[in-house]
Amino acid sequence: MSKSSADVVICGAGIAGIAAAYHLAVTHGLRDVVIVDERDPLTLTSDKSTEAYRNWWPGPGDAMVRLMNRSIDLLEAWARETDNRIRLNRRGYAFLTADPARIPVFEEAAEESARLGAGPVRRHAGKPQDPPYVPAPPQGFESQPTGCDLLLDQTLIRRHFPYVSERTVALLHARRCGWFSAQQLGMYLLEQARACGARLVRGRVEDIEVSANRVQAVRLKSGNGLNRLAMGRLVIATGPYLKQVGRMLGLDLPVFCELHAKIAFNDILGVVPRDAPLLIWTDPQHLPWSDEERAALMEREDTRYLLEEFPSGVHMRPEGGPDSRVILILWTYDLRPRDPVWPPALDPDYPEVVLRGLAAMIPGLAAYFGRAPRPAYDGGYYCKTRENRPLIGPLAVQGAYVIGALSGFGLMASPAAGELLAAHVTGSPLPGYAPAFSLERYADPAYQALLENWGGGGQL
Repeated sequence: MSKSSADVVICGAGIAGIAAAYHLAVTHGLRDVVIVDERDPLTLTSDKSTEAYRNWWPGPGDAMVRLMNRSIDLLEAWARETDNRIRLNRRGYAFLTADPARIPVFEEAAEESARLGAGPVRRHAGKPQDPPYVPAPPQGFESQPTGCDLLLDQTLIRRHFPYVSERTVALLHARRCGWFSAQQLGMYLLEQARACGARLVRGRVEDIEVSANRVQAVRLKSGNGLNRLAMGRLVIATGPYLKQVGRMLGLDLPVFCELHAKIAFNDILGVVPRDAPLLIWTDPQHLPWSDEERAALMEREDTRYLLEEFPSGVHMRPEGGPDSRVILILWTYDLRPRDPVWPPALDPDYPEVVLRGLAAMIPGLAAYFGRAPRPAYDGGYYCKTRENRPLIGPLAVQGAYVIGALSGFGLMASPAAGELLAAHVTGSPLPGYAPAFSLERYADPAYQALLENWGGGGQL
């Protein structure tokens, strides 16, 4: 067994681990940071995302908005440093509904987000005194508004979004949102970290040595056999394997996993404009099937679920430049907890389900029912806490830290999450939102009471 050592070992070369390494090595100047992973960087779940970002987060509290605003500040700074190598845009997120009863929910969500720090609300209801609605440009992020535009005038909605359902009665355009290249971001951060001395080591973590309640070393399995890597501090950034690696420390971290999948296909008919924002349908729905299809689905027990009501949340965005026809579609409607298995077992019905669900918002996509171009279809796992807030900070074992449970927001949150983690590791001053993401929050009786009534408010 070969032996070596490091000041800080980061388990996991996903975007969270790489962002932590960047801040430790580049921001704080640590010269002995080692990232260990059995896979290539950014290849487990970091490349299974929509690559989107938003500062649009419901409460309770403003911690998520503050974390995301800080993350976006960092993304914008890195975009400027690299001549926008990461291809950051600010097209926004557009939430839509066809249910007039949901208009007050949209109004409350807009006002709540403004109170939490996402920016002002601009209301467009077809009145002379309304401010003008300014569409987002397809590229770039500078000099764009924050907050949101709440469109309640159907004529205005049709003018700017003629491809969405004519049933749409409200559209909420959150503005400090968009997407970027996850691969370019991750590789830039990794390059910068390595230039400052960080190392990437290939290997699978088999065990973590603990003595007198302090981490001592990790044992890695690689092509060279078993290696022992001694360290002073350990960061767990293992994504969906957070719980399993936590057990190596004797800890039961309060996380679980959900399967998350996406499809990408060529919109050869040009149904979705290339300059569209990320679009989200907020209404539950029954999928559109013909009478013959409905009868066939009813005959089989394993397909009857396709006739049931599906939840809200199907969403999409264009992918690629003006010459691309690719659209990404996602819908996490199966929320059953499950143990991560790699590669994940993907539901063969998923591509057709998400396409039919998306047609409620973009009716022109019905032309692809049963005949869509063969999609690219992949997936991974969301690792999340009960309230879907991340875990960032020290663990009960001395010298051990965690950055994870970044369910559905790992790419967008990692810039600030890595910064927060590095502040914990180096003993630097912590931002005011740090306690909201510490594992210690679960020991607070007030937080336990909050958990019992989590949600509500203006959530879309």
